Amino acid sequence: GLTVTRVSTLLENPPVGMPPDAPMFLNGVAEVSTTLAPRALLTRLLEVEQSQGRRRRGMTEPRPIDLDLLLYGNEIIDEPGLTVPHPRLHEREFVLRPLAEIAPGLFHPVLKATAADLLARIGYPTAP
Repeated sequence: GLTVTRVSTLLENPPVGMPPDAPMFLNGVAEVSTTLAPRALLTRLLEVEQSQGRRRRGMTEPRPIDLDLLLYGNEIIDEPGLTVPHPRLHEREFVLRPLAEIAPGLFHPVLKATAADLLARIGYPTAP
């Protein structure tokens, strides 16, 4: 029930909010086509993380993989354990750069702005 349709370039970034000796992170964005409902998609992402060795111990620990559900079409979801659009998507260059690379016109349904616009708002002048 899940097909990857586009994948961004991977960007190497320093870890945000981690100890100073934490390893660099690779960040990217994938667009998927799915028949899964949002909660089921999140569950599937967490299963993939676990299969790749992720153990959820805390937000400030290095991890082998971290998959986030950033957007789900134009849906706005706010329920325990699932907020879509991702609540910090618009603040993070390491998310917005790859998102704007593969879908610069993608519309954030809460902020009413495109991925390229959001990237420009945080000081990155043009989509990569």
